[in-house]
Amino acid sequence: MNNQNLSGKKIAFALTGSFCTFDLAIEQMKKLLDLNAEIIPIMSDNAYSIDTRFGDAEMFRKKIERLCGREIIHSIKDAEPLGPQRMADVLIVAPCTGNTLAKLAGGITDTAVVV
Repeated sequence: MNNQNLSGKKIAFALTGSFCTFDLAIEQMKKLLDLNAEIIPIMSDNAYSIDTRFGDAEMFRKKIERLCGREIIHSIKDAEPLGPQRMADVLIVAPCTGNTLAKLAGGITDTAVVV
């Protein structure tokens, strides 16, 4: 029996371009939703738009939006309010590419994920 409950918690869940792990990341979203968390989905430009051998971008977008019940934030403009308006309790970046990690460390804000 699972006694954990994340009711009332808003989790910004960002995906970057490690496409081979998208299915695993989506499974983690499901687990958080099962614990009653609210998921705010975010994708980097590449994660949002590139088709790969692991699946096409539109398929992943539809799956995530259907699961979370909201549109994916994928532009800097749409992501900007997240921090100042404290729209989330925590940010999860999974998968997190080395490129994204370097941008976070260096304060480079050129995608919705690192704003």
